[in-house]
Amino acid sequence: MTAPQKLPAKAEEHDRHVDEDEQPFISHIIELRARLLRSVLIVFLLFFPIYYYANTIYTFVAAPMMSRLPEGSTMIATEVASPFIAPFKLSMYVAVFAAMPFLLHQAWAFVSPGLYLREKRLALPLLTSSIVLFYLGIAFAYYVVFPIVFGFFANVTPLGVTMMTDINHYLDFALTTFFAFGLTFEIPIATLLVVWSGITTTRALIEKRPYIIVGCFVIGMIFTPPDVLSQILLAVPMWLLFEIGVLAARLIERRSPAPEAESATD
Repeated sequence: MTAPQKLPAKAEEHDRHVDEDEQPFISHIIELRARLLRSVLIVFLLFFPIYYYANTIYTFVAAPMMSRLPEGSTMIATEVASPFIAPFKLSMYVAVFAAMPFLLHQAWAFVSPGLYLREKRLALPLLTSSIVLFYLGIAFAYYVVFPIVFGFFANVTPLGVTMMTDINHYLDFALTTFFAFGLTFEIPIATLLVVWSGITTTRALIEKRPYIIVGCFVIGMIFTPPDVLSQILLAVPMWLLFEIGVLAARLIERRSPAPEAESATD
């Protein structure tokens, strides 16, 4: 094994400044409060223009379901307040989704002063990738999962039963699915983090692959509607994303010096 290269003088100076610049606990609480308030404010500001187009947005979100309803069927509102609650809830969630880059940036800005330079170099790409993967998970759910699932539901509807879904129930289903797939697509990031932090290794993850695959199907059963098709559509991408995370973590392990070698140079 080749000896690890010593950190550049600039990196050593940065890391020494991080070690010496210890802020009081109350200052961290004040900064956290400020960043939380900014996050709430940006969501609040985004909510109003989004709510103005709430009906249009709902029509877009409901399109995969509406296109598979029998001819002449529509979605219905079974509760008095549903025509108001459904667009309001949708606008709030869309505001959070739209503000996600800003929210994650605030989280990054809060923790970054305490990170060493080598940690920042890895953390910033991971932050950017997590945003992209979250949106990709939502897009996968909308453009791939919804057409398959709703087509399946429409085909298995018993004779004599008209498929007419409540708008509030559909919205709950859609938002749950969006969150499930958005978080599922973060698996490569989570895999990289547990390996990078030293909690486990890629060799240990590969040895536990059968248990992880079973866990993917269990999670798919919990976080998707009660049908086998939805569970498979969540479990299989989870497994594939886990494999991608293991591959990326293995590449990082090969490029990074061993922890023992790093401690020997300190």
